[in-house]
Amino acid sequence: MRVLVVNAGSSSLKVSLVGPDDAILAKREFDAKAGRFEDDMLKEAVSAMDGFEAIGHRVVHGGSRYSASVRIGPEVIDYLATITDLAPLHLPAALAGIAVATKAFPDTPAIACFDTAFHSHMPAAASTYAIPEEWRERHGIRRYGFHGFSHSYSARMAAKLLRKPEGELRVVTCHLGSGASLAAVRGGRSVDTTMGFTPLEGLVMATRSGSVDPGMLLWLERHAGLTEPELNDALDRRSGLVALAGTGDMRELLQRATAGDAKSTLAFDVYIHRLRACISSMAAAMGGLDAVVFTGGVGENAPAVRAAAAGGLGFLGLAIDPTLNAQASGDVDISSTTASVRTLVIHAHEDVEVARDVRDVLARAP
Repeated sequence: MRVLVVNAGSSSLKVSLVGPDDAILAKREFDAKAGRFEDDMLKEAVSAMDGFEAIGHRVVHGGSRYSASVRIGPEVIDYLATITDLAPLHLPAALAGIAVATKAFPDTPAIACFDTAFHSHMPAAASTYAIPEEWRERHGIRRYGFHGFSHSYSARMAAKLLRKPEGELRVVTCHLGSGASLAAVRGGRSVDTTMGFTPLEGLVMATRSGSVDPGMLLWLERHAGLTEPELNDALDRRSGLVALAGTGDMRELLQRATAGDAKSTLAFDVYIHRLRACISSMAAAMGGLDAVVFTGGVGENAPAVRAAAAGGLGFLGLAIDPTLNAQASGDVDISSTTASVRTLVIHAHEDVEVARDVRDVLARAP
């Protein structure tokens, strides 16, 4: 089955045609700042992709209702519209993509594929917040996790690259892009991750703060008079690297840091400090570590980030080869011969995982 995959994210719109053997037959990508794009973008991309039998939409959050991919109907769309504030940079874009594709191809089965699904079976110790029971039970507040398709694909490909059964591996997958998260994947299953109830928790990101002291937000509300919309906008769109260095683009930040810019140097140091700490915590969640995978725009294309992260994790067994790291392209092992834990770079293919989910859902349909 040929599947059209629509991936409307926080900074781009990606459209892929995936063949039955997981081959990418065609692909287009557009910039979509703040998750906004014109209808013509999708129509233009799809016009050159004929012969698909189903459409898979990557949807970042399934909320408390959806822990697995589902066929899209009015009730699915209505529910997603009610939880857009859980992922304000992502869900509106996904809903826009669904609307455009449904109008253009009303008779083609469409599946909502949720990034949160991969993490839906995390142990309770990893998914539970220490907050009042009423909040957890009445409002479904828990740690959901995100970037599930990227983490799933990276862990699966790590096993192939290392020529070991996936069920035997403990892998920390590092999806580093405009948004960023880690996952502890043991035996092919997520047992912990850095993002939580929303995509704000965890690592420092391009425009997102990552984890902060919730008491700070209460203080700002009380003493600075900041409202919920103001706090939300600041944490989602005006924090992270852009707040520290004036740019959320890692390439530009590294250029500035190399030229001696103090703000960019601090931003890089803060980014790496949090990254190292979170990799260590993911390893602890699995009781050990066999491999670390770098993927996503930053993970694949920033050797300096990989070198700095691994450079502080020698105690875990990481060591990378400088030449292999600098030349990394595609799926490759960049580990030093002295390393006891492998460091891999794997090209992200969320579209392949989405297409697999689409086929599974339709195969189960009556």
